[in-house]
Amino acid sequence: MRIWVASVLLLDIGIRASDIEAHYSNMGVLPLHVLHANAWNQYFFSLHVLSGMWQFQAILFAIAAAAAVCLLLGYHTRWATAISWILLVSLHNRNPLITQSGDSLLRMLLFWGMFLPWHRHYSVDARRSLTSETSSHYLSAATAAYIMQVGWVYVFTALLKSGPDWTEDGTALYYALSLDQILMPGGRILYQFPLLMEQLTHATYFLELWLPFVLLIPWRNTWFRMLFFIAIVGLHIGISLTLFVGLFYLISISAVIGLLPTPVMNVVDQYMRKGYAKFQKRWARRGANWRSPLDLQVQLKWTSPKWAQAFPRKYVREGLVLVAMVLAFWWNLSTLGKTYLQVPERLHWATLVPRLDQNWSMFAPNVFKDDGWYVLEGSTNSNKKVDLNQQGKEPDTTKPASVMSLFKNDRWRKYSENYLFTPNEYMRPYYCFYLLRRWNESHPPEEQIHELSVIYMKEFSLPDYKTAPIQREVLCHCKP
Repeated sequence: MRIWVASVLLLDIGIRASDIEAHYSNMGVLPLHVLHANAWNQYFFSLHVLSGMWQFQAILFAIAAAAAVCLLLGYHTRWATAISWILLVSLHNRNPLITQSGDSLLRMLLFWGMFLPWHRHYSVDARRSLTSETSSHYLSAATAAYIMQVGWVYVFTALLKSGPDWTEDGTALYYALSLDQILMPGGRILYQFPLLMEQLTHATYFLELWLPFVLLIPWRNTWFRMLFFIAIVGLHIGISLTLFVGLFYLISISAVIGLLPTPVMNVVDQYMRKGYAKFQKRWARRGANWRSPLDLQVQLKWTSPKWAQAFPRKYVREGLVLVAMVLAFWWNLSTLGKTYLQVPERLHWATLVPRLDQNWSMFAPNVFKDDGWYVLEGSTNSNKKVDLNQQGKEPDTTKPASVMSLFKNDRWRKYSENYLFTPNEYMRPYYCFYLLRRWNESHPPEEQIHELSVIYMKEFSLPDYKTAPIQREVLCHCKP
């Protein structure tokens, strides 16, 4: 699980780094003063808000990538996990307009990972350890919190899906696949079978609500965990083939890797050891004086003071994890909308500072019916109309063959989704001016634009493969 989480984290850092100016600097779509005025929580912390320069952000990204590589290799694993978690929380707080549920799960996996022994195997730390721990059994508050976290992701997303799309007529998947902004090729095929979509809707709801409870069955753990693992991995592979959800499916798969039982991992271990032996032989051929990085024997020893040696750190750690688990679970309960389940305001700081808050309202309570696409209509100095979304072609309000292809990545798709909501009107002019500036910087004077309109072609999904008449909405108009 450590290797999977670190790999996904590196992939996430790489994708985010490709938009480092747009999403994390004052030259982008969310300058610091706008963040603090509109989207900041008093209990958040972020190293990324210390400067609005993209160069400063690049330094933090480089540190995060180095920590993720150390986590991948299992080198000083606890420190690598802690640094990765701190920088990920900092990154999420810097731009909440592009975060999704997968980010919350990745954040929580790193948080619980700080207290899990995921340095014991397949790591530099395990090879450097003088007292190698070979047991595959481990019990602590952190293992309980990890299993509960995996389970309640699905239980709470099912509880939040309280609308008739899920609980009555089974049309949730139909409406989800009607959203061209997230429709994948596999979804186009499935969209042609209404009865199958209805059955899959009910099956998904049932699986999310009840399957996690098999993790609590105290006997035949191997079989029940493999049942959960196969079902969840199958669910997320199916989602990735039909809907554009970014890294969410990879994060979700990495979360359940840690549930693989010992007999399965023993088989995996045999293959990994054979592969490692081949790697060692190839490395040895490169030079007699070279050594594999996995054979590093550098020992960084730390001698604890006497008072710390006598201090019951284990019990403090277990108590801290139990408190965090209770707060995270309580926050999940509060998302159900019941007054008597709300976390008291005086405890919000304890949940929000470490970002234990989470909300699994994915396609809940009903699936969005509003769909559409953007037309970025600019007027050049030569009085020509261009669409920035179509590489400068003449604006055309006809629906593109693939609306999803208009987005560079899922971060931009999520941003465009938030761009539509009325409470987020404050963000609209900054996106408009960002697009205008970027276009003018890369085009000659006669092709530069002197005004830009962000237009949304709204298409409302109706039952039986019908849509309401398309509405043209000008969300923002800006001039330099």
